[in-house]
Amino acid sequence: MPNYKCVIFDCDGVLVDSEPISNQVMVDLANLAGANIDIDYAYHHFKGNSLQNCMIKITDLIGKEMPFDFEYKFRKQSFEAFKHKIQPIKGVKTVLQNLEVPFCVASSGPVNKIKLNLELTGLISFFKETSIFSCYTVNKWKPDPTVFLWAAETMGFSPKDCLVVEDSPIGVQAAVKGGFDVFGFTAHDYKNELQSMATKTFDDMLKLSLLINS
Repeated sequence: MPNYKCVIFDCDGVLVDSEPISNQVMVDLANLAGANIDIDYAYHHFKGNSLQNCMIKITDLIGKEMPFDFEYKFRKQSFEAFKHKIQPIKGVKTVLQNLEVPFCVASSGPVNKIKLNLELTGLISFFKETSIFSCYTVNKWKPDPTVFLWAAETMGFSPKDCLVVEDSPIGVQAAVKGGFDVFGFTAHDYKNELQSMATKTFDDMLKLSLLINS
């Protein structure tokens, strides 16, 4: 295995357990608009995806234009829910405390969401302002690899020297397209989608350090 010089973490579902919260808000708002979907649909179609693509899918389901304030309501309600419910992924603090190489976060979410959730979960102290990368900054969303390539370059490394940690098929695809090794976190990979896509998979965050160093 390569001796990785940098680790690039996705945020939602890898550092913070936000996917159940945000997807439930998305389902509730989509159903108010007439989508008639459940949380399983959201995990399959929305997980790791950009909000814009999620809204396009919902528009197709309801067969009409989305409510004009859908995005505003989604951000407001999900941010409020995060404040009451969000937790760090079990074991991730220990992983971050013991990593011996530089690391950063590269997420499809906007910067204010990334920072909010890192603050709420007590992880913000592990990340400098210059080690938080958002797809919104470059206007390219996974599975486009731009956010990972930007993160690697800014951190001072080439893709071959970096490891990406992802939990969604879209995120794994982005990493692979960018020329990165990618470890798939499968704790919530209910349909076993990552096994055939990722360089390696693991189901317990505490196993990550062993995999990196093995």
